[in-house]
Amino acid sequence: MSETTIQQTPLADLHVELGAKMIPFAGWNMPVQYTSIMDEHTAVREAVGIFDISHMGQFFLSGAGAEEWLNGMLANDVKKLSIGEAQYTFMLNEEGGVIDDLIIYRFGDDQIFLVVNASMIDEDYAWLSKHLAEGLTLTNESDAWAGMAVQGPEAAASYSKLFPGRELPKRNGIDTWEEDGEKCIVCRTGYTGEDGFEFFSSADTGAAWFQKFVDAGAKPCGLGARDTLRLEVCYPLNGSDLSPARTPLQAGLGFFCALDTDFVGVDVLRKQKEEGLGERLVAIKYTGKGAPPRAHYGVYSKDGEQLGELSSGAMSPSLKEGIAMAYLPVDFAKIGTIIDIDVRGRRYEAKVVKKPFYKKD
Repeated sequence: MSETTIQQTPLADLHVELGAKMIPFAGWNMPVQYTSIMDEHTAVREAVGIFDISHMGQFFLSGAGAEEWLNGMLANDVKKLSIGEAQYTFMLNEEGGVIDDLIIYRFGDDQIFLVVNASMIDEDYAWLSKHLAEGLTLTNESDAWAGMAVQGPEAAASYSKLFPGRELPKRNGIDTWEEDGEKCIVCRTGYTGEDGFEFFSSADTGAAWFQKFVDAGAKPCGLGARDTLRLEVCYPLNGSDLSPARTPLQAGLGFFCALDTDFVGVDVLRKQKEEGLGERLVAIKYTGKGAPPRAHYGVYSKDGEQLGELSSGAMSPSLKEGIAMAYLPVDFAKIGTIIDIDVRGRRYEAKVVKKPFYKKD
């Protein structure tokens, strides 16, 4: 794919029919909003919304010893997964930096399903294929699938309307079945801080399934609401909050790294844990009113020293406050530290706060 080529998901025409404003994202033509970010954000927090995630990648790994090999490639411990369970993990480079964050699902013995970020499909597949052990099969089936994320407190109810009598898998679980001769996959994970699930169907039937969920009460939502929802609960965005230059430990995600296993980059992480971190990804909130914080805005000490820049930022629809994340030196990463954010030449006071910004009652 050339840099100028914009790909279309199987749901692109439906998004336009539903009134979406479309923008380029990670090489794909995606809906940023249908009505408004506030409206769609609120729908997910209070009821149920649906997002197109067909741009994300779907890999399938099989063969004797698949789990053992994958343990050498990814940071979390695959062997902890029972059949039907999911796990958040990282693909790291030799320096311990994050190539991608992804979710893996164990279908059965030596049967793994991987969902990777849209912008990293080719790179992830090349990296894994380069190191693939003999006897294993890795296939990239991203073009064959459509995906949608149904999120919100009423997500389970919308699922029951479409599939009466079929139970959702437990949290971080997966289920597969055939519906009218078509393989369906449902995964109970999410990227919003709400209950919900991801549903994968064939690319050919994706638009029809999306419309069925909308008819069952799910509000179509775009990338704008997805970003504010995930930021409120401090879920990282790869390429912004995560990068090849920083490790999961610096991002505060060491819980998802099994340092007692030997994966690519583990020596760097072990050394960081032993010697300490020079900087950490922290949550930052305005102390008063201010212009919306955005990625790459400078972060300064009260003495005027630049400490870094925001990796993510937005005006929180739930809290009505400016919220952001940034990597700061550990001396400035303590909760309660007062700093300034530079917004186009004007400084707004903010402070380091405990993650996440938003919690359900």
